[in-house]
Amino acid sequence: MSDDGFPAGFLWGAATAAYQIEGAWAEEGRGPSIWDTFSHLPGRIAAGDTGDVACDHYHRWREDVAIMRELGLNAYRFSVSWSRVLPEGTGRVNQRGLDFYRQLVEALLEAAIEPALTLYHWDLPQALQDRGGWRNRETVGAFVEYAGVVADALADRVPMWITHNEPSLHASVGHALGVYAPGLTDWGTSFQAAHHLLLSHGLAVPALRAAGAGKIGITLVLEPAEPASDEAADREAAERYEQYLNGWYLDPIFRGRYPESLWSWLAARELTPVVEDGDLAAIAAPIDFLGANYYHRRVTAAGADEPLLLSEIDVPGEVTEMGWEVCPRALYDVLTTVAREYRPAELFVTENGAAFRDVVDPDGRVRDARRIAYLSAHVDAARSALRDGVPLRGYFVWSLLDNFQWAQGYSKRFGVVHVDYETQRRTVKDSGWFWRELARTNGAQHPGVASVGGSAS
Repeated sequence: MSDDGFPAGFLWGAATAAYQIEGAWAEEGRGPSIWDTFSHLPGRIAAGDTGDVACDHYHRWREDVAIMRELGLNAYRFSVSWSRVLPEGTGRVNQRGLDFYRQLVEALLEAAIEPALTLYHWDLPQALQDRGGWRNRETVGAFVEYAGVVADALADRVPMWITHNEPSLHASVGHALGVYAPGLTDWGTSFQAAHHLLLSHGLAVPALRAAGAGKIGITLVLEPAEPASDEAADREAAERYEQYLNGWYLDPIFRGRYPESLWSWLAARELTPVVEDGDLAAIAAPIDFLGANYYHRRVTAAGADEPLLLSEIDVPGEVTEMGWEVCPRALYDVLTTVAREYRPAELFVTENGAAFRDVVDPDGRVRDARRIAYLSAHVDAARSALRDGVPLRGYFVWSLLDNFQWAQGYSKRFGVVHVDYETQRRTVKDSGWFWRELARTNGAQHPGVASVGGSAS
């Protein structure tokens, strides 16, 4: 480990997701996903935006790889569109879809950028949703089939495999709150979907190993929950939320069981999922790493919102355009707590970033000083976690490009590269050049805004 805290070979990367950047939603054999269906429903997405074109990455991927190379990234996390590979979710393989990802991976390797492939980032093929989606246990088998198809094509080229991205948000926001695809509003469905997402992960792990895949893991969004007061009800609410968002996924993956107290609490409300014999053992299949997505903590209080009976409290201080509190200390807390309690072999920050109101100045520069300050503080938190023994091996900024930000459409910009959605022109922001310096020096440099800059892209 260097004096600056980051080990040799540390990954300095950026992350994206297929539906958020690819576009080409109905081209070259791709089938519809639940996000195609959902985003076309009136009133679901801000300004009526869709991912039909997004960043047009499907056609502009060579330009995007060149930008990554210019930024000195040594890793890139992307997701595969399931319905681009298997248009009906199972069965017939769309070779043109597989060829797209093979070309992308080969270009990344030629640029000395390590591909980190996510199999599922919330875009279930609509054909599977029509048969019940993640509530239907058959979707578990469909996912394992899909994982095998992608691994057979790319296992010899991709060193890092992520089964699922943030299954907790997909289960809750998509299946209980109805804000994301598929837009369902049933808590019982949400917990059943969560179990099937976890089961599909566990069963895919040995399938990926059999296909010769490299390191295999899963990415979870991890948010520490802190009580709004010392009142017993608020402490209980915070503990329950911690178990719901974090423990409900970490415990079965690393301990082969669901949190007992939350299970009992849900059972009293008839919300527990159907779990068959052998499911939990399958979910606990050993993994090589855990990905942690971190954006903010949760300050919670007892409330009347079923099924968790808590409410989130606004806290004073800086917030991003998403209204999320800026709290780097909580990233340190997340990493050290997970390392201590669950002992993953390796940890990666697979997403961290912030949305701010970015504009291209008349001189063609995007001066996003607030994002640089945000990233600098969070990288320092990760540095502290490393020094305290956390096996952190990489850090992926969210996101490489401004993109379709789910229900917020194109109104929120997370990228270190600005995208003009009318022209598709890419402009590296000051934060992109800042990230280049981190990659170049393995985290040793924290240049001020005045010292960053590079050629226009």
